Amino acid sequence: MPLYEYYCRKCAAKFELMRAMSASDASAMCPRGHAGAQRTLSMFAAVTRGPSGEPMPMPSAGGCCGGGACGCGH
Repeated sequence: MPLYEYYCRKCAAKFELMRAMSASDASAMCPRGHAGAQRTLSMFAAVTRGPSGEPMPMPSAGGCCGGGACGCGH
């Protein structure tokens, strides 16, 4: 089951829940007992390190013109 992030407007709590994908858009009960918490957009970043420890950008995973996955021919 995927892990989703939720936000409660009543108490400003941010929390995570494991839910079936079919229930991902349903409101949730926050840990403090308030109903109606809404799913939020999850943001994360990943950093790789080069041979000498310097941060390097993550390699492209495809997409438009980044590896041919879009079918544009580039």
